Amino acid sequence: MILTASGELDYFKLRSNPADPAAVILAGIEKAVRRWAGPYEVVHGSTVATNALLERKGARTAFVTTRGFEDLLAIGRQNRSELYNLIPRARPALIPRELCFGLRERMLASGKAAIPPEPVERLIRQLRRAGVESVAVCFLHSNAHPAHEQEVGAKLRRHFAVSLSSEVCGEFREYERASTTAINAYVAPLMQRYLRRLAATCPAPLAIMQSNGGWLSAEDAQAHAVRTILSGPAGGVIGARELARLAGFPRVIGLDMGGTSTDVSLCDGEVEETTEARIDDLPVKVPMLDIVTVGAGGGSLARIDEGGLLRVGPESAGSRPGPACYGEGDQPTVTDAHVVLGRLRSLLGGAMPLDVARARAAVARLGFGVAAGARGIVAVANSSMEQAIRAISVERGRDPRDFALLAFGGCAGLHACELADQLGIRTVLLPEYAGVLSALGMLLAEPVRDRSRGVLGNADYDAVFAALEAGLPAGAIIERTADLRYRGQSYELTVPWKNAVQRFEAAHERRYGYRLDTPVEVVTLRVRARSRISPPRLPRRPHRRGRGPALLAEYGCTVWIPPGWRYESDPYGTLVVTR
Repeated sequence: MILTASGELDYFKLRSNPADPAAVILAGIEKAVRRWAGPYEVVHGSTVATNALLERKGARTAFVTTRGFEDLLAIGRQNRSELYNLIPRARPALIPRELCFGLRERMLASGKAAIPPEPVERLIRQLRRAGVESVAVCFLHSNAHPAHEQEVGAKLRRHFAVSLSSEVCGEFREYERASTTAINAYVAPLMQRYLRRLAATCPAPLAIMQSNGGWLSAEDAQAHAVRTILSGPAGGVIGARELARLAGFPRVIGLDMGGTSTDVSLCDGEVEETTEARIDDLPVKVPMLDIVTVGAGGGSLARIDEGGLLRVGPESAGSRPGPACYGEGDQPTVTDAHVVLGRLRSLLGGAMPLDVARARAAVARLGFGVAAGARGIVAVANSSMEQAIRAISVERGRDPRDFALLAFGGCAGLHACELADQLGIRTVLLPEYAGVLSALGMLLAEPVRDRSRGVLGNADYDAVFAALEAGLPAGAIIERTADLRYRGQSYELTVPWKNAVQRFEAAHERRYGYRLDTPVEVVTLRVRARSRISPPRLPRRPHRRGRGPALLAEYGCTVWIPPGWRYESDPYGTLVVTR
């Protein structure tokens, strides 16, 4: 948690409690209130929706669609994520087939109501008997013509929590729209209960970080829970962009290594966004920062697989029992490897000592010897993170050598220089606020509202933009963008609306290496409203410099500077580390 007032910053960390995440947040707010007098505003990054989705612990949800499309979620795009796996293991379905219902209705693509919706009383009885709490509704062509969906949704809302695809994702492609709506319905009841509990106790207005790098009110987050799926990592991306800019590096790759995973992002002057993200292999078609996640964190478990090879992650020791060095667990983790290698002796500025003997015993169980096992764990974790960095850069048409690497989170400072060596990156940035950078990014973020509408075949773009901009906050800065593609393609690129075709062709060449002599068509129009805020002023810090090898123990993280590297701090405390 990070606090700001009158140009001053204060921060602290509390150990998480997955069984009751709200209790930790409230304890942090209570501690903050004791430190500083109000009034307050609170911006919160939540993992409630993310964890519910990944662990399949959301609400009991039903899916209602046009009759004949009941298998839409199961069929999807018929893509195989593991092409050469002869016995792939399917993830549990978000919504089981027996809770997918078809309703007789039909709205044509032209907007003509060919078949009115049938009465819903029988459907309501079925949903009640099935113990359904939340309902996702996605009718054919409702993204452009939502009348039927709105009519049915109004009746269902008398009995259940309801998510309409026309409200959650007003864009074409039935499967992606249905998946996004289903995810929203699945996690919304949990977010509602969580946020209501926070709001009832929080002594200040509560805002929630969105996956797009802006924040929205707690009330809006309850209705649009799917927009908070990457809430926490998004704050880190915004914080990384700002501290890199202050250090004089507008082109930066962010490396956020926490306890369970590592999130990698890229900023080429501006942060990269996508509307084609996948979370746990499920498409989420809302604007999100482009973040690649791998299961390599400080708590990632090391094991020997069936072939005798060393594996690290994606399974994690969690906060409890945690790494063996925490004193409760006995399985080796990445953190234990660093303890064995002498890079860690305590956490939180010495307030949390670590059990070295327990870490050595855990690593020894791998059978490689203590030192060799520890080096192997770090090397495997580095390999996973290197692949993620290549995915966000090389696979997007960028050379990682043209960027600085900004490392944050509790563990990234222990890996950053070694990763930079492997990738040919010459500059590593290590911010003073590495352990709380996601929280700092939330203070730097702005209130943001996103709206979109599919316009394939519609040439009256001015009218669509006017409709999208109606009712947006007065004084907000309006940004217009659009999804374009070459005619016949099945994918799009999002570019600013001004000179959209020229921008699209340049972006297509940068991403894919070529242009086509083919007409360009507009698929989706987007509007973003930003409300300006006064960001906190970062305090100036004394200058420091040094050379590796060096081990720098900060409050929220530990930094390892290998031999052959030197560091020098900028005015805001960020270490600029160079070979």
